[in-house]
Amino acid sequence: MNRPLLFLDVDGPLNPYAAKPEKHPDGYITLRVPQDGGTPDGRGGLLARRRPLRVWLNPGHGRALLQLGYELCWATTWMDDANRWIAPVLGLPELPFVDFGDALFQDRPDGVHWKTDPLVDYANGRPFAWVDDEQSDLDLAYVTSHHRGPWLLRHVNPRIGLRDDDFRALAAFARSLDTPQAMD
Repeated sequence: MNRPLLFLDVDGPLNPYAAKPEKHPDGYITLRVPQDGGTPDGRGGLLARRRPLRVWLNPGHGRALLQLGYELCWATTWMDDANRWIAPVLGLPELPFVDFGDALFQDRPDGVHWKTDPLVDYANGRPFAWVDDEQSDLDLAYVTSHHRGPWLLRHVNPRIGLRDDDFRALAAFARSLDTPQAMD
């Protein structure tokens, strides 16, 4: 059987961006990621350069993620930029990513997060876990009714990021897939 997918969001689970701004959480390092350009001044120049984006990452998370038995996949607005900026700090290889295309940041009338449908489509019935800080009960309901394989949605507090209990839950889900399930 193929390994299950683990869809990884960056901001929230890996980068606890909502933590107290004056101090990064224990075990985390600070990465400064340049942001594109600045603000156009109307004459072809820039009024001001944008400050680099502060990202907190725990280098130990990469090893822990690789040991879970999943096929890792970026599920983040960073898309392929996560391979350039995030993966090296965590010690991860280049990972596939979900290209959200036109769904990126598009509000849905049903309240389901804009990532949910593209992730279900990407998984295509394959078992998956998804760690994110923006999931809701509407996403749970959507995945329940639209995904035909096993799944786990793991909400992560963006003030603290991934913790040991998250890794235990992910490991338990992956192990559960190795156990024959009783038929209803």
